[in-house]
Amino acid sequence: MSVRRLAEVQPADFAFTQDNLHWAEGQIAKYPEGRQASAVIPLLWRAQEQHGGWLPEPAIRRVAEMLGMPVIRVMEVATFYTMFNLKPVGEHFVQLCGTTPCALRGANALKDVCKKLIGDQNHVTDDGKLSWLEVECLGACSNAPMVQINFDYYEDLTPESFEALLEDLRAGRPVKTGSQTGRSCSAPFGGDTSLTDESLYDGSVVGSWKSRFSDEPKGDATAADSAGRPEQNSRPEAKTAASAKDAEAQPNGKAKRATTVKSDTASGATTVGTAPKTPAAPGEPPSEKGA
Repeated sequence: MSVRRLAEVQPADFAFTQDNLHWAEGQIAKYPEGRQASAVIPLLWRAQEQHGGWLPEPAIRRVAEMLGMPVIRVMEVATFYTMFNLKPVGEHFVQLCGTTPCALRGANALKDVCKKLIGDQNHVTDDGKLSWLEVECLGACSNAPMVQINFDYYEDLTPESFEALLEDLRAGRPVKTGSQTGRSCSAPFGGDTSLTDESLYDGSVVGSWKSRFSDEPKGDATAADSAGRPEQNSRPEAKTAASAKDAEAQPNGKAKRATTVKSDTASGATTVGTAPKTPAAPGEPPSEKGA
C-alpha cells in the first residue's frame, strides 16, 4: 500500500452540523458502554461527506474526542482505508479503475482523457469541479472500462463518451449513470440471447406446468408406483439377498449351518455353537461338518 499522508493545508477546526451531530450520537448509541470505538468508520465517513469529500485532520481529532479514543488510533483508521480522502478532491471526484479487465478494454485511453481535461492525479481543477485518481478493481469488470464518480458508476466507456461525460459534469448538465452504450446491466452487447419470449413475462404461462399432471391418466396408484420403479430383482445384490433369504426359510436347506452342542468338562455347562468347517482338499471349497 502506498504511503498516505494528510494534506499540508488544513482547516483550523471542524464541527459536525446539528443534523450530523444528532446522526453521530445515534450511531454511537448502537454500541454498549466501552465499545463506542466501533462507530469510528461511520463517523469518519460522515465527516468526510460534510467536508466536501475529503477528511481533514481536525475532523479526525473531533471523532477521537467523541469516541474517547486516542487520536493516533483514529488516524490509523483514516490512513489505512482508501475510502477516506486525506486531500481535497473536486466536486466530481473520478475514481478510474486501472486493473487488468479495464486495462484490456481501454482504461489507459481513459487516463489520457483525465490528464487532458483535469491534469495529474489528485490535482483539482481551478474551478474546483474535477479531480481524479486511479484505483483498484471496483467490481464492474463485465462493463469495463468504467469509472466511479462520487457515488455513481459509469460503464462501457470510450475516450469520446468519457470526455463528453466530464464536460457535462463540469457544466452542470444532467448525465446518465450506468452503461454508456445503453445495454441493460451486464447483458450482451448484441442484446439478450436467452429468456426473450415475451410470454414469460405477461402471465400467460403462469401455472401451465400443472397441465402435465392433470393430463396424465389416472389409475391404480400402487400399480403406477410399481411400474415406475426399476425391478428390484434385476440388481445382482438383490438376487443374492433373495436367494439367501429363501435358503434360510427351508428347515433342511444346505445354506443353513448345523449347530452342535458342546459340553464344558470343567464346569458341566452346555453351550450351543456352530460346527467348524471341515478342511477342504486343494482346489475344493470347504464343507461344513454336520451336527
